[in-house]
Amino acid sequence: MIQNEFRNRQRNAYVMMRMVKDLVMSILILAMAVFMLFGDKLPIDMVTTLDPLLRYMFGGLCLLYGGFRLYRSIKKDY
Repeated sequence: MIQNEFRNRQRNAYVMMRMVKDLVMSILILAMAVFMLFGDKLPIDMVTTLDPLLRYMFGGLCLLYGGFRLYRSIKKDY
């Protein structure tokens, strides 16, 4: 009984840690997607000198993967 309670607390802590990690990573990846997709409106030379096709492709991939990480963190599918 005590061991089951310990296992449940351990599992809940693991799920919470993974959820926070996925949430933070998805926010960072989505921010990178916004930075890449709308970078031409920002006066930053690092973004404006890149090839637009590669910038939009990378931004789209970041948007998809960041959305997937956000969905997984909300669903808690571990």
